[in-house]
Amino acid sequence: MEGCVVFDEMITLKKLEIFLAFMKAGTLAEAAEKLQLSAVSVHRAIHSLEEGLKCPLFRQDGRVLVPLPSARVLEERAGQAIAELNEAMKATREMAGVYSNQFKLGSLYSLTLNTVPKLIAGLKLRKGELNIELILDSNSVLFSKLRALELDVILVSLGPDFQDTNYIVLPLFVDDVLLAVPADSALAASADVLLSDFKEATFVTLGAGFATSGDSAEAFKRSGFTPNVVMEVGDIFSLISMVSAGVGYAILPRRVETVFENKIRLIPLRGLSDIKQSIAMVCLASRERDPRILSCIAECRAYARQRQTS
Repeated sequence: MEGCVVFDEMITLKKLEIFLAFMKAGTLAEAAEKLQLSAVSVHRAIHSLEEGLKCPLFRQDGRVLVPLPSARVLEERAGQAIAELNEAMKATREMAGVYSNQFKLGSLYSLTLNTVPKLIAGLKLRKGELNIELILDSNSVLFSKLRALELDVILVSLGPDFQDTNYIVLPLFVDDVLLAVPADSALAASADVLLSDFKEATFVTLGAGFATSGDSAEAFKRSGFTPNVVMEVGDIFSLISMVSAGVGYAILPRRVETVFENKIRLIPLRGLSDIKQSIAMVCLASRERDPRILSCIAECRAYARQRQTS
């Protein structure tokens, strides 16, 4: 075909890399040590390259291979070609969102209070060149974006029966779910409460798709009533503000308590202590070997260990 360069099958990238390593090292022994090959394998690769090129690259001077001008030309051009190929592969992977310095981390809003800052700080120490972009949304939206390759890793709440071989799951911690009341409420000092006693009360909730919304629905179902929901909001911080202002009560995870203790109090739900949020890091199984994701997995493991011992 006109314009098409045909390579002899004896000319391979591996042989070119061995050739370039030899040219840089100067001796078969040094090249072999650098490549973790035998000197015989290096010599064989160079000789095979000469056969494929159908021209000599070296002259023998005793036991030493002395580069000919042809070897110098190949060294320059092959080095350029391999560098260009590496750049092409890097650009291709970056366009696909793989193996780039851009790292897109998805998280629940509530995890930004403590978990996310610690994980990002640790991840930057492990891989300082990462440009981390944080995207906050509901459980369902984060999973959707992960499947669409719009996110690399997500931090979400998983149900007790979650199993899917399409994902790699690394548990971080388990959180309690409690009733949130205003900090100045008469209920604030209660040791626990029975949710069924609040049938006439007003509630504020998160929209569908949020983990806490699902936990709230389960708590109300088991308590035998449909709550009087006066407002539905799109993030947990707005929800806390509504509770603090006395708009209504809410079901919230314990992790928000220490940050907002001047605004709300969280009270255990009698008989519903088994409703919990299992917080985990999730990535696609097909992308587990991505170096950026491996670094995130390592940092999440360290974070989970620290949570268990603290």
